[in-house]
Amino acid sequence: MTTSVLVPSSLTREAEDRREATRKLGYVARAATVFRADRLTVFPDPDGAGKWEDGFVETVLRYAATPPHLRKEMWGKRDELEYVGVLPPLRVRSQTGSGSEGSGSLRQGIVTEVGADGRVRVNCGMQHPISLPVPDDMELVEGERVTVRVSSRRPVRAKLVEHPTPGFDVVTADLDAALSRDDAGLTIASSRYGEPATTRRLGQLVERRDTEGGLTVAFGAPERGLPSILDVDPGSVGGDQTSDDPTGFDLWLNTVPNQGSEVVRTEEAMFASLACLTLTE
Repeated sequence: MTTSVLVPSSLTREAEDRREATRKLGYVARAATVFRADRLTVFPDPDGAGKWEDGFVETVLRYAATPPHLRKEMWGKRDELEYVGVLPPLRVRSQTGSGSEGSGSLRQGIVTEVGADGRVRVNCGMQHPISLPVPDDMELVEGERVTVRVSSRRPVRAKLVEHPTPGFDVVTADLDAALSRDDAGLTIASSRYGEPATTRRLGQLVERRDTEGGLTVAFGAPERGLPSILDVDPGSVGGDQTSDDPTGFDLWLNTVPNQGSEVVRTEEAMFASLACLTLTE
């Protein structure tokens, strides 16, 4: 089952400085990690653009999702990453380690170059990127995360293996494209104007999520909720919507129906929404 989270490019529009904007994105990355999101998609919201450069949100989130042992070489120094020191550690729960499929340990790497000879160069935290043959059943692109089984460091003996990489991928896509993916599953718009989440309704949604084999949850930005971003009347998204919504969502849901603050920040809404929507029976 695939869990996808959608956030707008205007996510940090209210941050007073780049440091605070980076810290906010760190909480977003933490939420995606805690609830085992597979994909974090940044969709464009040009009308809500703030003071930061185009691509700032995507760049910081990609950096946060990069394994610590790969960050320095992969990213170097960039203006957008000036304050990445304030990012909280994700402490991604590793799904790798010593295994029974031959000797050696599993390491996460990133493809840095795709050759025409059926080989790729992979940075997996060793002294230099290593050249590896691509198995016949694999198709890789530059920047893709992979799993490498290292059986010896001197001399280097390693191979690419099919194994889930821990953490989440960061991609950019239009909202329509993200909602129409084959693995989108149940698509939910998180909004204070949506249907209030109740214990009974959540049980139905969890069952539907399992039936459809996935979950996609979208969030808005400060002072620009999803109704504003999509230019729809907030009054039209409430109620018990069980049929497909014209905006592309299966339903709109308010996961903090009795909020005590006038404003629920996006990162707070992520924790509240994903906590209840990833429940198990």
